[in-house]
Amino acid sequence: MIQTVRKRDGRIVGYNEEKIKAAIRKAMLQTEKGEDEALIQKISDRIGVTGKEQMTVEEIQDLVELELMKSPRKEVAKKYIAYRDQRSIARRAKTRSMFLEIIEAKNTDITRENANMNADSPAGMMMKFASESTKPFVDDYLLSPATREAVKGNYLHIHDKDYYPTKSLTCVQHPLDNILNHGFIAGHGESRPAKRIETASTIACISLETAQNEMHGGQAIPAFDFYMAPYVRKSYQEEIKYIEQMTGQDFSDLYDAKIEDYVEKPIDFLTGKERAYQHAINRTVGRVHQAMEAFIHNMNTIHSRGGNQVVFSSINYGTDTSAEGRCVIRELLESTYEGVGNGATAIFPIQIWKKKRGVSYLPGDRNYDLYCLACKVTARRFFPNFVNLDATYNHHDKWDINDPQRYKYEIATMGCRTRVFENRFGEKTSIGRGNLSFSTINIVRLAIECRDIENKEERINAFFAKLDNMLEITAHQLHERYKFQKTAYAKQFQLLMSKLWVGGDTLGENDTIESVINQGTLGIGFIGLAECLIALVGKHHGEDAEAQELGVKIVTYMRDRANDFSEKYQHNYSILATPAEGLSGRFTKGDRKKFGVIPGVTDKDYYTNSNHVPVYYNCSPRHKAEIEAPYHELTRGGHIFYVEIDGDATHNPEAIMNIVDLMDKYNIGYGSVNHNRNRCMNCGYEDATQGLTVCPKCGSDHIDTLQRITGYLVGTTDRWNSGKLAELRDRVVHK
Repeated sequence: MIQTVRKRDGRIVGYNEEKIKAAIRKAMLQTEKGEDEALIQKISDRIGVTGKEQMTVEEIQDLVELELMKSPRKEVAKKYIAYRDQRSIARRAKTRSMFLEIIEAKNTDITRENANMNADSPAGMMMKFASESTKPFVDDYLLSPATREAVKGNYLHIHDKDYYPTKSLTCVQHPLDNILNHGFIAGHGESRPAKRIETASTIACISLETAQNEMHGGQAIPAFDFYMAPYVRKSYQEEIKYIEQMTGQDFSDLYDAKIEDYVEKPIDFLTGKERAYQHAINRTVGRVHQAMEAFIHNMNTIHSRGGNQVVFSSINYGTDTSAEGRCVIRELLESTYEGVGNGATAIFPIQIWKKKRGVSYLPGDRNYDLYCLACKVTARRFFPNFVNLDATYNHHDKWDINDPQRYKYEIATMGCRTRVFENRFGEKTSIGRGNLSFSTINIVRLAIECRDIENKEERINAFFAKLDNMLEITAHQLHERYKFQKTAYAKQFQLLMSKLWVGGDTLGENDTIESVINQGTLGIGFIGLAECLIALVGKHHGEDAEAQELGVKIVTYMRDRANDFSEKYQHNYSILATPAEGLSGRFTKGDRKKFGVIPGVTDKDYYTNSNHVPVYYNCSPRHKAEIEAPYHELTRGGHIFYVEIDGDATHNPEAIMNIVDLMDKYNIGYGSVNHNRNRCMNCGYEDATQGLTVCPKCGSDHIDTLQRITGYLVGTTDRWNSGKLAELRDRVVHK
């Protein structure tokens, strides 16, 4: 006798004979004789009694077909078989439609889910086929019923769900010295330790690209200047030795000569040792510049993930005060300023200036001149962004300005905003660690469901009850994914677990990664604080003090619960100010479909990213800083503060400095500046002319505006999805 039924998505439900009877009845109604209730009951009774205790839907349907064929109504069996086929086709129709959109290179939100991916290329199409095919498998077989319902109900989004079955981790900050000093093996290739700056630069690229193929998120280098610096001195020594060979003179006492700064100077009137010294410095500066130029060009042309996507890369720098470190920083910035190809702005790596009082921020600091250069470069090229090492929550007790390895105790940021620093299970550091996975809660949906409660206090209490439940579901979902990830073998991540992830070098290739991955973080994200507040109290936090108070209360509650989950599950949970790209529009569409157009909430094609003041709200940079600053300390999984400035910033680096000053004043952790920058897609010409339609260099009308999408740059808005394009149109200048 049938007791339970295994559905197509893997769920086990109780047997219900009414569903069998309804299906037979529909088939009978399509025949001339019509329905026969007695026969319907007889067939359903026979199936219920003769079937196994647990059966699949398909097995039950096979029994129905068999019984109908044995009955006097064989014509009903034919209709029933046709009905089954139609249902099967209907289930496949959505997948077919989705695949055709990819095949035909249609500009849809499916093919434009990630603006850093070219889904129109063969490799990109193949990746989208795999992605869209994998997500249903995850829903059906890897998620708990509660999580599945939360996703289906538009309450929760699991990021990188298509990578879920691979057991891959999200991202990592590369301890590049491990590779530069010792070499590494990746796939079938083997790299020797670096001996000169050109090699070090190339290996840095290879490290980022190789790890990108082993993980589903971005890659970062936490102290690019410190890691590259030794190879500047090695290259200088190589130049001295070359001069010795050419002249037959002994300049060995110059190998370790004190160098205050690597600055090019004329050598026309120098002789002997002074000439050799300055010539070697000049040659070294040229080589460093070329190495940095090659690094940037490679990171914008080397593709990972099946040739579909340039590496989502980031580098942090700015606090190495040695002559060699300063040389790396200076030439990196100079090369960035020059641009790539036809002078176009480099999209990657995302460059991040480490702002630190006493080191790289104030007049009199050793690297203040380079900070000024960084602001000049940002004014033209959008990068570097700025991470505030002086923010109270970015301090480390072990940091010492006299420690040559102080970079180990400096926060390093990754990509759009990812932050990994605190650690319950090891050293507090960013190096060799990363995010394991993250999921985002639709807090707008929760607020909408409470908006009809007239009493404000009861409405807000109801929201917090819903939020608490969703936080519990999300934390458990991340824990479940962690348990799945930890069963992977070290050999599945050859570079990551041999040279990059902290503790990974202790594992044998057939060991699971369980003993080391808890060093990473699990992120609980949120989206649409502004719309959430409008639904609850009628105004967003940028325009109303009461709303701001409630907003801080909401995110504080999330932070406190994340700490509770860290104790309960023994993981590094943190709250993430989600960098929503495809998600910002997807959540909105789902909510508008169910609740209709709600002014200020679902009346746009996107929800505001995380805790930001809405892009359409006119306010000053100072006001934006005042409002958003409190959320940075609460969102230690990652955050960003950005300001839209007006006009041509190229000649106004002081405007960039003013924004960094706001970060310093208001204890903001990470920030960037947006400004107008046109780009000719044919020849690469760039300028800041408002409303440019024709390129003054080549006459092309293929002009695009270079913009940040969630924190990273995109070379063309052609790859933006509809939600982010709508947001872009609404953005206003902060002044």
